[in-house]
Amino acid sequence: MTKQELIHQVRTKNSFLCIGLDPDLTKIPKFLLDTEDPIFEFNKAIIDATHDLCVAYKPNTAFYEAYGVKGWQSLEKTINYIPKDCFIIADAKRGDIGNTSSFYAKTFFETLPCDAVTVAPYMGCDSVQPFLEYENKWVVLLALTSNKGAYDFQFIQVDHRKLYAEVIEKAREWGSSEQLMFVVGATRAEEIAEVRKLAPDNFFLVPGVGAQGGSLADVVHYGANENCGLLVNSSRAIIYAGNGRDFAIEAKKEALKIQSEMALYVQRYKW
Repeated sequence: MTKQELIHQVRTKNSFLCIGLDPDLTKIPKFLLDTEDPIFEFNKAIIDATHDLCVAYKPNTAFYEAYGVKGWQSLEKTINYIPKDCFIIADAKRGDIGNTSSFYAKTFFETLPCDAVTVAPYMGCDSVQPFLEYENKWVVLLALTSNKGAYDFQFIQVDHRKLYAEVIEKAREWGSSEQLMFVVGATRAEEIAEVRKLAPDNFFLVPGVGAQGGSLADVVHYGANENCGLLVNSSRAIIYAGNGRDFAIEAKKEALKIQSEMALYVQRYKW
């Protein structure tokens, strides 16, 4: 999906919602455990209930890889089931030496038809470049995360500014805003403004709204650009909104709450 196609989806759906598909067999409704593929059946119901309210889905590969071959098959079925007008982010957090990254890129851009993959920048340009070689595919680079451990490295001062700022500035030399997004945590609202100054045209993938306590209003205030430039992710707050046979209906209600607020911003700022 191109940048303009993604912007078009934001405008068409009045939404910049990304839903994380993180199925945990200990949390999904018990009745699904009797089906042949509980993970896929759970995801399928969530997708059916919410695809008109979101512009992206983000399956975190750890929640599938933990179940071995069957989990990977569930991931493949899920990705192939997601409607074509939805942006698909493989939350895999890959990043290795160039040759290895080439095969990771092949996995998520050829074997699995994903639009984007999350990548760790620690090993530098040659670990990221193989992902950038694919046309109309995206790297979602870890930049400013919302976890407590972010302070271990991301906030280290380098030449009078924080390391995350160095990472963003360097990464923008590797790829354009047509192929490079940044992960920016919603719980770091004021820092989002700093990242936006560094990357005015890039989309941000913003986790942390919902269960982690991030404010959508703050994310928009500090992080939006003239084309919105945001994909705000919510996972647990939506997919585990209910745990009965009506779980998909409850998920839809929760997604609608977020999308309705997003629609006000889309219309207000004429994105």
